[in-house]
Amino acid sequence: MPQRHHIKETSAGLTLLALGIVYGDIGTSPLYAIRETFNPAHGIVPTVQNIIGGISAVFWAIMIVVSLKYVGLILRANNRGEGGIMALLALAQSSIKDRARLLPVVVCAGIFGAALFYGDAVLTPAISVVSAVEGLEIGTSVFKPYILPISVAVIAMLFLFQRYGTALIGTFFGPVMILWFLSLGAVGIHGIMANPVILHALNPLHAFHFVTAHGVGSFLVLGAVLLVFTGAEALYADMGHFGKRPIRIAWFGLVFPSLALNYLGQGALLASDIKTLENPFYLLFPSWALYPMIVLATMATIIASQATISGTYSLTKQAIQLGFLPRMNISHTSAKTIGQIYMPGVTIALAALVIGAVLLFGSSSNLAGAYGISVTGTMLITTFLTFFVLRFAWGYNLFVCVLTTAFFMTVDLAFFSSSLAKVLEGGWFPLTLGAVVFVIMMTWRRGREILYDRLRDSSKPLHGFVKNMNHMGAVHIDGTAVFLTRTPDMVPHALLSNLNHNKALHDRNIFLTVEIEEIPRVPFNKRVTVEPLGNNCFRIILHYGFKNRPDVTKALTEELAGNNGLTIDMAETSFFLSRDVVIPSETLLTGMSFWRDRLFETMIRNQKNAVEYFNIPVNRVVELGSQIEI
Repeated sequence: MPQRHHIKETSAGLTLLALGIVYGDIGTSPLYAIRETFNPAHGIVPTVQNIIGGISAVFWAIMIVVSLKYVGLILRANNRGEGGIMALLALAQSSIKDRARLLPVVVCAGIFGAALFYGDAVLTPAISVVSAVEGLEIGTSVFKPYILPISVAVIAMLFLFQRYGTALIGTFFGPVMILWFLSLGAVGIHGIMANPVILHALNPLHAFHFVTAHGVGSFLVLGAVLLVFTGAEALYADMGHFGKRPIRIAWFGLVFPSLALNYLGQGALLASDIKTLENPFYLLFPSWALYPMIVLATMATIIASQATISGTYSLTKQAIQLGFLPRMNISHTSAKTIGQIYMPGVTIALAALVIGAVLLFGSSSNLAGAYGISVTGTMLITTFLTFFVLRFAWGYNLFVCVLTTAFFMTVDLAFFSSSLAKVLEGGWFPLTLGAVVFVIMMTWRRGREILYDRLRDSSKPLHGFVKNMNHMGAVHIDGTAVFLTRTPDMVPHALLSNLNHNKALHDRNIFLTVEIEEIPRVPFNKRVTVEPLGNNCFRIILHYGFKNRPDVTKALTEELAGNNGLTIDMAETSFFLSRDVVIPSETLLTGMSFWRDRLFETMIRNQKNAVEYFNIPVNRVVELGSQIEI
């Protein structure tokens, strides 16, 4: 875990930071969740009894999905302290390595869950910002034509700010969210005091009746109730930054009580006057507090959006490290915190999709119809992957694992199937986006496997080559040559090309492979392994976790120093890289269709250069090209 200032290492400091980063999304759900739960389109008459039942369903959905499942169980399924679906996938993979038949199912599920997260990353800023700005309509209808332009302007400013990092503004996230949650709780108490009958909603029997007694309406309404726990995945994804304890303290100490009180307060208001269904969140506040709350809500939604954007950067980086996406430009915006990164390509694509979603759907109600599928789909896959961790990593009894997983999966399936009913209303959007990302990830992973097979087939075993290299008639020149290779047991193509064109070998040759382990971070003392091969040749493997930043220069000059008597002087070292040009071929049986071969060829051609990505001295690099058919 990266070093922090002393004040941030305390539970109080970490809890404050968690409030600002972890709970932005779920904390802004009151803006729209209750309004959508009692949407007349569900066909449920908003009687006082039904309003109590709906609020009860909301309360117990948060209790079961967030408090029990995520805070109670999922936070325990950490990969050496790291959370999130990619970390969970890596943990599940490592726990079933000796069960080859299960591996493809687990990998496909994990990748699709990660792909669905991108739909969430697009819709969270869109629905959060639009719902906050829509409060302007409550004060006066004059603002109505400007809701979308203002929302687009706020979103555009948010994405333009990304390149400067979040270190400075992040300091203010926690205090702003504390004020936000205190406001939610205070106005909720005011609403409850005005109509205490809503407290009957704490009885789970009202929730059960509400979701079972209205036929199709009960099924459809679950697609709106699920809006109250959007952002629950952030509890898990951000665990590596703060740890379980601060996240749990923040949830039970402030977030959950504030949300529960606010939802009860909105229910009390609706039970008193159903006309307030137009916007029960803002109408719960006294008129004098409307515009201050619009400002505070906009700040809260910006924070929620920022947390999602940062989460997208983190997920993308992990996917790259684990071999599911090609290398991309990554800028580190903080010298102290390695987790603060900026990805230009991801930012541009995400900004275009978010603004496009705002303009396409036009209102928070329309966006709500699209929101649920990506959220519940990711949650369902998280539950599925957790089973393998419970059973094979932790060794729990099979009956306990099945019973626990079946309970939470039944809940997840109920919400997911209900959200599927909204496919035509907007659910197609995150599904389409998730499918596109899924195809890209699977194509990249499969294409790399095919490429490595082609490299092995067209190369020679390394040990035999090294044994005979002094008899090849090549000229020996001073210095060290480092050959980057993806296949550590085979002769690098760059070496063969160098021999073919220059007829020369360096006095010392190093065959360097960078491996990304299925753990978040590899300790410094375990990062470098060296194997002498004879004839002054060495095979070096650098081990990194999927949260580490690969740095070849640092590894060879600092971490390698003295290991097996190796000391490398960069001024006398040349790095040889092979630039592979992939040529799709319709005649070779690759396991991929021709269009996927073309997609992989496009991705590998446009991925970030290995020199920058692995931090190799540019002025010491020689690139030698080769063509490979796949």
